[in-house]
Amino acid sequence: MTKAKILVVEDEAIVAKDLQHRLIKFGYTVPAIASSGEEAINKAVEISPDLVLMDIKLKGSMDGIEAAQEIYKRLDIPVIYLTAYADENTLERAKITEPFAYLIKPFKERELQTNIEISLTKHGLEKELKVNKKWLDALLRSISDGVIASDMQELITFMNPVAENLTGWKQEEACGRNSSEIFNIANAETHNSIENPILKVLQDGIIVSLPAETILITKDGGEIPIDDSVAPIKDDQDNITGAVLVFRDISERKQAIEARQKQIEQEQLLVQWEEINQLKNDFLNLVSHELRSPLSNIKLMIQMIQISPSTEEAQRYLELMESECDRELGLINDLLDLQRLESSSYPVMTPDALLLQQWLPWVIEPFQIRVQEHQQTLQINLPSNLPPLFSDSINLERILVELLNNACKYTPAGGEIVLSVRHNSLEAPAKTMITISNSAEISVTELPLIFEKFYRVPNADIWNQGGSGLGLPIVQKLVEQLQGNIQVESDNGWTTFTITLTDF
Repeated sequence: MTKAKILVVEDEAIVAKDLQHRLIKFGYTVPAIASSGEEAINKAVEISPDLVLMDIKLKGSMDGIEAAQEIYKRLDIPVIYLTAYADENTLERAKITEPFAYLIKPFKERELQTNIEISLTKHGLEKELKVNKKWLDALLRSISDGVIASDMQELITFMNPVAENLTGWKQEEACGRNSSEIFNIANAETHNSIENPILKVLQDGIIVSLPAETILITKDGGEIPIDDSVAPIKDDQDNITGAVLVFRDISERKQAIEARQKQIEQEQLLVQWEEINQLKNDFLNLVSHELRSPLSNIKLMIQMIQISPSTEEAQRYLELMESECDRELGLINDLLDLQRLESSSYPVMTPDALLLQQWLPWVIEPFQIRVQEHQQTLQINLPSNLPPLFSDSINLERILVELLNNACKYTPAGGEIVLSVRHNSLEAPAKTMITISNSAEISVTELPLIFEKFYRVPNADIWNQGGSGLGLPIVQKLVEQLQGNIQVESDNGWTTFTITLTDF
């Protein structure tokens, strides 16, 4: 390093001048020469040299070792001792001041220059290392995460202030202790201890993260929810020399998540409450119309019977009353059935081996007269090789009757109703698909609503037969009871319900 400023501290003037001459010849500058310890300190403060050549024996009460110690403490300037003394006591005192070199007089020029260059280079590296260390220390102290470092024996070597605050341990009392004692972690729910992740990192040399729901047990027994990661510390040869643990308090995050979850639950409750209110309103509308209407009709017919002189006319009113009673009873039964289906208190299914080729014609037989009256056609398509279907016959019949009722109700005169069956034995388990199609189309806006309770497609009841809007919701629940599913499609002038069933 050329042009370095060197302070010469030598109490013999001739020797000092000789040193100055040699140093200038080497390419250094010598802005000052001091002959005593006190003068050396003052000159060093004044000119701030890059290096001090210090004789140990000086004039005055302060020797070179004391002066060097004070200069290094104040200015962090490297010192090389040049002395004729090599006794054990002097060497021990000099070593305490951590000199960069110790040359015994007389010495060769090359030896002096080499030691100066080495000292300047070494001091430059040390200054750079100190700057980096301060920068790293400031960084670790300013980040919001806790940082703990350990050596290969799992002993703590460093803790930043955040780690001190979270664990309750100060760095000075934690250093040298086992990391498991300082970083004491457990499962938040069971409070069972969790193995210190530093140990796994030191053994496997991989980055390790803590399991979910981990808490830190502080020095005073407090509990803090945390998450973290641990990474190995490696040297230039990729050898593991320790581990660094970075962790954070996630109390606020957990509180935010819990608050958001409560908000979501409250929003869901609000939606459910609104749905319940809507159902209640729908039910009240149903009761006010569907239940009151038959009762009003029955009351009117009773009055007509009371004033009717004709037995034949009275009989006709009795028949109408019976029809209205059946309608009222059907509605009440539908409400009760749907309530039981939704509360899982519906009777247990009893599977039967159904021979569909024989059973389905029997199910649709009652509809033949009805479709003839409406000038409709009812067609059934059955493969000849259908295997038996193991299912609950009572509930399957209820499903098909409800769907056929709807088909008859919404199909115009001259329209068609088709019941078809397909069996797919290639899937496991095998599936049976029953479809009921009718030549009437439901709009795309109405289609998603047809399985909702009390919903009826407006202006679609061609034959004015009425209904409660409960039939299709009951069908959907019954299909689910049969461990199947139901789908509906409507396009090109046709509406098709498809029931897919597997054997019980």
